[in-house]
Amino acid sequence: MVEGVSALRRTVFLSRRIVMILGRILRLAAVLMGVAAITFGLLDLAPGDPAELVLLARTESPTPQKIQEVREELGLDAPMVIRFLRWTCSAIKGDLGRSFRTGDMVAAQILARLPVTFTLAAATILFVMALSTISGLAGGLYHGSILDRAIGALTALSIALPDFVLGVVLIVVFSSKVGLFPLVGMSGPQSFLLPVLALGLSMAAVHGQVLRAGVMEVLNTDYVRFAYAKGLKPWEVLTRHVVKNALLPVVTLWGISLGHLFGGAVIVENVFSLPGLGTLLVESVLQRDIPLVQGIVLFTTLAFFLVSRLVDALVIRFMPSMASRPVVGA
Repeated sequence: MVEGVSALRRTVFLSRRIVMILGRILRLAAVLMGVAAITFGLLDLAPGDPAELVLLARTESPTPQKIQEVREELGLDAPMVIRFLRWTCSAIKGDLGRSFRTGDMVAAQILARLPVTFTLAAATILFVMALSTISGLAGGLYHGSILDRAIGALTALSIALPDFVLGVVLIVVFSSKVGLFPLVGMSGPQSFLLPVLALGLSMAAVHGQVLRAGVMEVLNTDYVRFAYAKGLKPWEVLTRHVVKNALLPVVTLWGISLGHLFGGAVIVENVFSLPGLGTLLVESVLQRDIPLVQGIVLFTTLAFFLVSRLVDALVIRFMPSMASRPVVGA
């Protein structure tokens, strides 16, 4: 009898897990379809004829006859709905099509540009994690001090400056005037230092303020006071109780920011002329390269979704240990 009940419980649990996974897959498919449809519609409404731009890229004169031939060649003569359905059927099979400009496979071009964007995103999120943790803990532990006020002033300045403005300032100061870093383009690991600063300072400022507020809230809780009353040293209270509880909301923010960075830091990559997905996306939009734009948007949406789900899973997995607030026998 007991074995039968246990087997039934396992079956019910497994069924719920399967339903949950299927539900997430369906939500992901709906999000991807919605984003793809919106992108396709906006590109179709944008001014300019992709066939004409393709002819100009081939250094051919865009006569009406040639434009019509290229439109038929690229399938642009069909209605928008038919073209979108064709693209969707191909994308489901894993074929994102070929670039209008170069004729290369869209997936191959994305994979070729992905390492630059991946490196920039990984370096930026590590920088954000380190800086936000330091500034948040310092501001929360020394609330109201001169250090806290200085961090607050720098935070306000970092948030007020747009990424592309800060990027231009960094290029002028450290590349043009001082000459410490490459002006633009890729010339080794040092090419990522200024883009990481331009992207990460505002993010780190926001995340640091969230951590600061969390630290101040945790410091005022009863279990922290009890830990001090038991005779625990300040660094023990900080590591056992304050940090791991205050970090919970910030970890979620780190995951969201990482998904955003994987989506391609479009403006910053263009400011520093980094050959990543952001630069490729801008070039494709300007050239009305519909398959390439669709492929990049689809990939970045998928990357953002997967990273967000991964962070949620990690938070749920480690929440019992991170959010535990032991007040007895600590």
